[in-house]
This record gives sequence, C-alpha cells and structure tokens, in this order.
Amino acid sequence: MTAEHAGLMLADPVAYTDETRLHQALALLRREDPVHLVRSPGYRPFYAVTRHADIMRIERDNALWLSAPRPHLLRSDHEDLAREHAADGVALKTLVHLDDPQHRVVRAIAADWFRPKAMRAMETRIQELARRYVDRMAAYGGECDFATQVAVHYPLYVILSLLGLPESDFPRMLKLTQELFGGDDQENRRGGSSEEQFSVLLDFFAYFQELTAARRAHPTDDLASAIANATVDGKPLDDLETASYYVIIATAGHDTTSSTVAGGLHALIEHPGQRARLLENPGLLPLVVDEMIRWVTPVKQFMRTASADTSLRGVPIRAGESVLLSYPSANRDEEVFADPFTFDVGRDPNRHLAFGFGVHYCLGAALARMELRALFAELLPRLDDIELAGRPEWTATTFVGGIKRLPIRYKLRT
Repeated sequence: MTAEHAGLMLADPVAYTDETRLHQALALLRREDPVHLVRSPGYRPFYAVTRHADIMRIERDNALWLSAPRPHLLRSDHEDLAREHAADGVALKTLVHLDDPQHRVVRAIAADWFRPKAMRAMETRIQELARRYVDRMAAYGGECDFATQVAVHYPLYVILSLLGLPESDFPRMLKLTQELFGGDDQENRRGGSSEEQFSVLLDFFAYFQELTAARRAHPTDDLASAIANATVDGKPLDDLETASYYVIIATAGHDTTSSTVAGGLHALIEHPGQRARLLENPGLLPLVVDEMIRWVTPVKQFMRTASADTSLRGVPIRAGESVLLSYPSANRDEEVFADPFTFDVGRDPNRHLAFGFGVHYCLGAALARMELRALFAELLPRLDDIELAGRPEWTATTFVGGIKRLPIRYKLRT
C-alpha cells in the first residue's frame, strides 16, 4: 500500500467497514506522510492530518482553522447541492458548522444542560434505563443482535427524553438519524441521489419546526423548550437555527453513543482477559469507558479550512484550502499511546481525541460517559458468559458510525 492509496481510503465509506485495513492505512500515513494531499474522484482536494499533535494544534487555533465552509467531508455534488439550498435559505446551521463569535453564543444556549451538575441530576434516570435494557437482554433468551436491539435504543431514549419528545416519535427519530448519517451505507441511506438524501434533512426540519411552534406556545421544562425560547442579542433563533440545534442534539447525542456501546461490548468480547480484569476491579469502569471511546472513535473526521496562508509540518497550506482531522488515526498515534492497538481497560492517561478539543469539544461528553458507565455497570456483573453468534458488520461511512450488527450469545442473570 502506498501513501496515495492510503489517503484515498479516507474518502471511501466502505474502507471504514474493515477497521484492520483502515488502521494499517492510517499508520502508514502517520509514518510516511502525516499531512497528505488527497485528490479523490468526486471530492474536492483536502489534506489528511493523521498525527495527534497536529490535530491538537489545529483544534487549538480556531481563528486560523475554521469550520466553515466545509465542516466535514462531503462529495462535491453534495457540497454544491448544500450551497444551492443555502442560497434559498435552507441549510444546516449546527454547532458543527459555526465559528466564533457566533459559535460561542449559540453553544451557550444548551451548555448548562450538559454540565456535570445537570448530568448528576439525570443519573438515576439513566441508571433506570440501563437496567431496563439489560432486562430486555435477559428477556431475549440468551441471543440477540446487541447493536440493533439494545445499543441504538438506549442512548436514543436518553437524549430524546432530555429533549422532551414523546416516546411515540422515537422510531421516527431513529430512522431519520440512521438515514442522515448513513447516506453512504447501502442499507441505511434514503435513495441514491443527493436530492433524495437531502430530503432527510427537510424531514428533520419539518418535524422540529412543529416542535418549536409547540414549545413557544406552551413552554415546558425540557431542553426543547430551552432551545425554542432562546434568544441571541435579544432576538429568538429563526426556524432553521432552532431546527439545526435540535438536529445536532438528537443525532450526535444518539448515534455516537450507540456506536460506542456496541463497539465497547465487542471489544470486551474480543478481549476476555480484559473483561475478567474489569470484573475483578469494577473501579476501572471510568477508565474502560474512555478506552471504549478511544477504541471505537465514532466520529471519524471533521474538517477545517485555513483562513490565511500557513503551513503544517513544513507543508504549505493556502487560505481556503481544507484539512481533514482523522480522529481514528490520532487515537492510535504511537507517539501518544503506549501499545495503541491494545485494548486496555486500565489505560491511564488516555488522551484520546474522540470528543474533539478546544472550542468544539463535544457538548455531550459528560452525558455519553455517564450512559456508558451506567449500562456496563448494570450489564457486566450479571453476565456469566458471552460470545459472538455471527459476524459483526460496520456502517459504511466517512463521518459518524461504527458497528451496525453485533449478533451475540450470552448467559445473563435475571
């Protein structure tokens, strides 16, 4: 494999379904060309940044490296379509898309809902939900697809409950989320054209515009009401800004955690010695949660665009050129992690970048950690035995995803 071939894999959704080969490619890039120009058919050129230190440097300097106009990797036809719709006033304006000073002001609207104090108030509810889903595993009779029957539902229930959405709407939100992030996956995507896939976003907008109107007319004590009635400089958010806020909370707050739940259990199945070590020392649970997050790295990349001429590792990058921050690569960087390809339930320190860094650090990081701790604290003591009952399958994606099928066989105490 050459560096050129390895770089092309970053723009190939199918490459993310074979993690062994993907990590071989990323290791090659870290070693031979850590700031690598990728020219992939169907995509505008970008530099692949694969070293932990370089990604940290970029994340720290949010004045030089901007999210706009290219916050994550899209095919050029999708970028063109998004630009056309933006000109018509229909475009996502999530925290992912914004830069300071607007980003800072908009992020503050929901920040208090995700601080540790607020998370502690939710802890009992999350523990109840964890118990409910482990009880469901017991009811399945010793065999299930953990990814589709447990992992996708548990965090979805948590985040949509926080928003205050009715449980009857949860299946619709799950379907839309899978379609939004699964546009490159044959099984999850809606249609084959960019217009069909863009219609997913329009469906999200339509749903959340109705929600906004309802919460403005009759405010409640949930996060949806806080967003619907928020003001910036004394003015309420417009409908698209409000809908965009809901979209990022509902989707990123669910899909990333579900991928880590499934991938974390898969790691424990594949490393029985580490699972036994964890059972002997339950105090390692906070450490293993971060190791699961590092191991899975559900967000595969974000992109930044240079606002001025600069350079990275001696590679000149001109204003307007974009870099792709490869988080799976950073989280296996040999310069940062001892034995990076070892799943270590006691890894400490663990300087993973799965939540990003700097001003765009994941708003829901504390919630994600709490959900993972609660589920595995409930599951592991009740688990007598577990093994794969079939082949795991990964989502084809260049953005967000992980295991989408995890057939398991197990013995569980009721």
